[in-house]
Amino acid sequence: MNTTQSNSLVEPYLFFDGRCEEAIEFYRRALGAEVNMLMRYKDSPEPPQAGSALPPGSENRIMHASLRIGKTTLMVSDGHCGGKPSFQGFALSVTAPTEGQADRWFGALADGGKVQMPLAKTFFSPRFGMVTDRFGVMWMVIMAA
Repeated sequence: MNTTQSNSLVEPYLFFDGRCEEAIEFYRRALGAEVNMLMRYKDSPEPPQAGSALPPGSENRIMHASLRIGKTTLMVSDGHCGGKPSFQGFALSVTAPTEGQADRWFGALADGGKVQMPLAKTFFSPRFGMVTDRFGVMWMVIMAA
């Protein structure tokens, strides 16, 4: 086995295009996310690079933040601060230890969002459902069987 591969990590990085701070607070309440690191554009040690001009008033937006949800690191940013986040072609899956926790997470993520598949018993899990949160991020909530 290649040791480089055995130490590799794939972590999601979401760009909220100007709504990152709101998203961080939402995930803190909904999933108990902990903020491990947060840097605003104004705190960058380097000036913005040519061609990456941010809209005026973006200096307080989030350049990079790292959240911890359970054992997972979720990285987030305001990106280009254009106001139009787009999350397509993927979903984040969160595994709940109990039915009650699955219900709480699903309900919290659905607040202001849209239920794609109601949380229910399936052939592979006592609780499984899909919801798109208020930011357009799709989540799959599952309880380990």
